[in-house]
Amino acid sequence: MLDANLTSLAARYAEAWCSQNPAEVADCYAENGSLSVNDAPPAIGHAAIAEIARAFMRDFPDMVVRMDKVSQERDGALFHWTLIGKNTGPGGTGNKVCISGYERWQLTADGLIRESQGHFDSAEYDRQLKGL
Repeated sequence: MLDANLTSLAARYAEAWCSQNPAEVADCYAENGSLSVNDAPPAIGHAAIAEIARAFMRDFPDMVVRMDKVSQERDGALFHWTLIGKNTGPGGTGNKVCISGYERWQLTADGLIRESQGHFDSAEYDRQLKGL
């Protein structure tokens, strides 16, 4: 059975990504939490995590992040998502992107994200961004 706190965190996290407020995304993390995307070096701490969110929010002002599924794992949790948005930010291509991925979370005892390792198909993302 899925923990209600995990489900609540996942819903709040998806809503935060849709909010156009990067601090809401960072608030889902522990103070020294970390976020890495596709094996890039991790962004550590609220300010760095907010910058990652800010970049996506800038590039996709109409961005919607949908929670597809969240599951409890032996060593953490998996958050599956779909991002939909049109790349109309500064220097944007104007193309629509719909990409799915997942984040592997390690959580703190008080239910915040300590570490998130995000993954999505970057080749497919680039293809859609270029409108190919």
